[in-house]
Formats: sequence, structure tokens, C-alpha cells
Amino acid sequence: MRVVQSSLHDEVAAQLRERIFAGELPPGTFLDEVRLAQEMSISRTPLREALKVLTAEGLVRHEPRRGCFVNEVTEQDLDEIFPVIGLLEGRCAYEAAQHASDADLETLEVLHQKLAKHAKARRINEYYEANFAIHEAIIRLADNRWLASVIADLRKILRLARLQQLHAPGRLDQSLSEHLAVFAALKARDADGAEAAMRTHLQRQREALRELARAQRSRLA
Repeated sequence: MRVVQSSLHDEVAAQLRERIFAGELPPGTFLDEVRLAQEMSISRTPLREALKVLTAEGLVRHEPRRGCFVNEVTEQDLDEIFPVIGLLEGRCAYEAAQHASDADLETLEVLHQKLAKHAKARRINEYYEANFAIHEAIIRLADNRWLASVIADLRKILRLARLQQLHAPGRLDQSLSEHLAVFAALKARDADGAEAAMRTHLQRQREALRELARAQRSRLA
């Protein structure tokens, strides 16, 4: 597919970003500039500019004399990021509880119904997309551009690993229960309760990822 010429490197970065998030370019993948340029019908100059953008975002890492690779999130990265994003998204839930209108809550109700259907059907990819949409909606309802900006940067990194935690035994149902707790607090206009529930939700995501990593190490051993 040919990329339009306006803001070419931004268009290229957007396409590569979505391929990374979709798992088409999984963590650790070598980004072959020649092959990618041919696939996208572009020269290597805008591709290299796009890779610089993704490197600055933390989605890609550049290794001297080797090239660019899709970044791999380490256990230390997760240990450092999750407490921070828990605080930030918790604050978003707090502010969303104060700002949400009845119409906003009705929209969230529909999203949570979709979430529950996907959980019941064990559709992990669809569940993740609905889950992501709910987090985005709560961030928008907080109406705090500073929170939104910082969270957006961190969420790009976490999208490299977050889907994995839904494969942990029992995690899908637990995640749904956590989301419903956040939503119940929002409907009650309980700002403190919404903040606490969101922080718990993020903390348990980290615990699920930690458990998966532990199980993987055991299998390899």
C-alpha cells in the first residue's frame, strides 16, 4: 500500500506503530529497512525518520552497526512503569467521576456491556480492544491534558506487553470484575472509590504479567 506524500514520515510511523500494536511486528523483530521500504513503496529516508520517531517513543530501539528492532519490555521496565501509570490513571478516574455526565455514563455502560460479552466468549483480542477503549474514555472524561499526554506516552510502551496478561489463568474474569468496580464508582460519583479501583486494576495487571513471566521461566527451566 502506497503512503500519501503529506507528512510522509509521520504516516510511515503511524503504520509501523499500528503493526507493532497489532502484533504483526512483535517485540524483538528486526526492522529490515530495505524490505520495509519496498513494502511501503517509499524511499529509505522517510522510513529512517519514522524509525527515529518510534525510537523516541520507546517502541523501537536502535543498535549501532545492527539496525533497529521492535523494543522488548523488561520486568524492570514494568516494575517502574506500572506504579506510575497506576497513579496517573487513578487520578484520571478520580477526575472523571467529578466530570462525567449522565450521557457519558450511558456511553461507558455500552462499552462495559461489550467488555462483558467478549469476556464471556473468551475473545481476548476483542476484550483488549474494548478494555483499551474504556481506559481512553475515562482519560477523556478527566479532561486533563497533562495527565492525558503523559499517560499516552506510557501506554505506548505498555501496549507491547499488556495483552499478555489476559492469558493468565482467571485473569479475564478478574479484569472484568475490576472494570465493573471502577464503573460502579463512576456511576456513584465516588471519586475516591474510582481512583482506588483503577489503581487496584493496574496493580493486578502487573501481578498477572509477573505471574506469566514466572511460569515461562519455570517451563524453560
